[in-house]
Amino acid sequence: MKDKIHPAVYETKVTCTSCGSEFMTHSTVKEIRVDTCSNCHPFYTGKQRFAQAAGRIEKFNKKYGLKGK
Repeated sequence: MKDKIHPAVYETKVTCTSCGSEFMTHSTVKEIRVDTCSNCHPFYTGKQRFAQAAGRIEKFNKKYGLKGK
């Protein structure tokens, strides 16, 4: 590696503003604030809602005269 061309790497505290969860990682900045983390994101927690998709499918089937299975 060449000297003096790489940024400094710090042990960084990442803080979620939604749930308050904190964890440590390495980055070029000393502190990171995120809106949503893996502890509170619906995709990772399994609390996703598929109601909107179901409504669109029913609308499509009705529009084109298709019967649902």
